[in-house]
Amino acid sequence: MRTNVRVQGAGTVALETAVLTHGLPPPLNLSTMLQMADAVRAVGAMPASIAVLQGVPTVGLTPEELHALAQQTDAHKIARHNLTLAIALGWTGGTTVSATLLIAHHAARLALMATGGIGGVHRNDRYDISADLFTLAQTPSLVVCSGAKAILDLPATREMLETLGVPVVGYRTDEMPGFYTPHTGCSVDAVVHSPEQAALLWLRHQATGSGSGMLLVQPPPAGWSLDARELEEMLVQATREAEQQGVRGGALTPWLLQRLSELSHGRTLQVNLALLTENARLAAHIACILQQAEDPP
Repeated sequence: MRTNVRVQGAGTVALETAVLTHGLPPPLNLSTMLQMADAVRAVGAMPASIAVLQGVPTVGLTPEELHALAQQTDAHKIARHNLTLAIALGWTGGTTVSATLLIAHHAARLALMATGGIGGVHRNDRYDISADLFTLAQTPSLVVCSGAKAILDLPATREMLETLGVPVVGYRTDEMPGFYTPHTGCSVDAVVHSPEQAALLWLRHQATGSGSGMLLVQPPPAGWSLDARELEEMLVQATREAEQQGVRGGALTPWLLQRLSELSHGRTLQVNLALLTENARLAAHIACILQQAEDPP
């Protein structure tokens, strides 16, 4: 497989690009990706945006490539199930968590990634399960996020992570956040209170040889999160409307996120933007510590 790897090393944070092509509206999609990269650099780590460009898995997109990808209206949403097709057929597209993890690990040996929220088990359809979960179970990567996307069945997603052997560690929280809200009632397996503790736990997890990833969950920034009850009411309405309109499959997640933004008068979008940057920043702190552990003075 031909790849284009421009960035690698323990001090690197992988960033998915499905948020650029399918997750956020323009021009916020590009500005947010650039802000995430800036947040990583400000801490002293190196960002590595990952995508597939004309069939080539690329690690470390330039600002110009990010801009072009953001403008491409026919960009594919590339996940684990169609990654090989994207390579074989010369597609260009943004990578989801699952595809980003695979490219980061196999092409660049990167083991740290930041994103907003992972996929999981969908509401009302237990057979609609994101490949993110299975890829996490099979790829030794630390993923910093704000839990699973709120549109999902969060208790079922939490149970699936446990079944697959993926540890869920809370960063200064004892609950797995629900993306837009810090409270879900879903407990974590352990709690850490600093990037140093998170890095040490990850290194010890790797040393066991389990081969699985680990989820480090951080609540949305204080002052931005939504009330859990209000959010649930909006989710019920949006899910019902999606069923009525026959929205399903890969189109469901972006449709629901857009509808939630409309119902919340843009508040869910603002939470999304804030947590993306904060998760990138936390991952960068951990990356710097991992780099120091790999290359001691």
